[in-house]
Amino acid sequence: MTRREFLQVTVAAGVTPALPGGRAAAAGPLPHRTLGRTGAEVSIVGLGGFHIGKQEDPQESVRLVRAAIDGGITFLDNCWDYNGGESELRMGKALRDGYRARVFLMSKIDGRDRATAAKQLDESLRRLQTDHLDLLQLHEVIYSEDPGRAFAEGGAMEALAAARQAGKARFLGFTGHKSPDLHLAMLRAADAHGFAFDTVQLPLNVLDAHHDSFERKVLPVAVAKGMGVLGMKPMADGLILESRAAGAEECLRYAMSVPGVSVTITGIDSRRVLEQDLRLARGFQPLGATERAALLARTAAAAQGGKWEKYKTAREFDGTFQNPEWLGPKA
Repeated sequence: MTRREFLQVTVAAGVTPALPGGRAAAAGPLPHRTLGRTGAEVSIVGLGGFHIGKQEDPQESVRLVRAAIDGGITFLDNCWDYNGGESELRMGKALRDGYRARVFLMSKIDGRDRATAAKQLDESLRRLQTDHLDLLQLHEVIYSEDPGRAFAEGGAMEALAAARQAGKARFLGFTGHKSPDLHLAMLRAADAHGFAFDTVQLPLNVLDAHHDSFERKVLPVAVAKGMGVLGMKPMADGLILESRAAGAEECLRYAMSVPGVSVTITGIDSRRVLEQDLRLARGFQPLGATERAALLARTAAAAQGGKWEKYKTAREFDGTFQNPEWLGPKA
């Protein structure tokens, strides 16, 4: 069962109605949080970019992005490689007519050398129809050699730093889904080079809390450094729902309740899913200690061995493994 199918079954009643033109009906403001030391205020739920390139009709993608913004979502996620660039192209069209000024726009690049990273960034800016990103992140830190390659002379970090200096990016960060140890290695490399990342993106969900946990290993370090924390994969790409260890609303509430998280990025591929997420965000109440303990106890068995967190244990989620040319040439 896909996430969309699950939501159609379980939240057919009680969702926030849509206004004419596709705008989500107002039902109170969407809560905001501060993105670490950046000081930027962002909505507690963010629109994932990957799913925005999947609608059969590109105009539906545009309408969906605008409905999300009209509904109060200010944090937009994207990546140079999502759907061959289609996700950025569609989001760029949605951000016309004044919508760009209403959002905190993030995208990611894969290049590990300076030239490849800079080229990908310029392509992203053209697709997104903007002269700058609010946040630029190095994507998929999932290999042991990534910290060394990124911080080497002529490496990607030179391109990121140059982008910030040129005004093409306000803030800089990195992402990854494979291992918390690789995130920690990236942070150590930054420290060794006198560089401070503004943000970090990592999987945070009810299964991660048990197995090779980003929440337990990386989150405390990031918070101590004052970084903005971007939680992703609150439903493990729908696999938690498939496992039946927890429901969609439980997954989102857990992810948004993790202390230190600035925004939870979630895939939104339809108006129904958008309305579900807006409703949960507007009425968000953090899990209490008893609720959290009960949910973790119930999901412990499913988490063993990472069976339902395949992005940690398999290669099917690793875009740069399947397309190594995205990384650029090795030195």
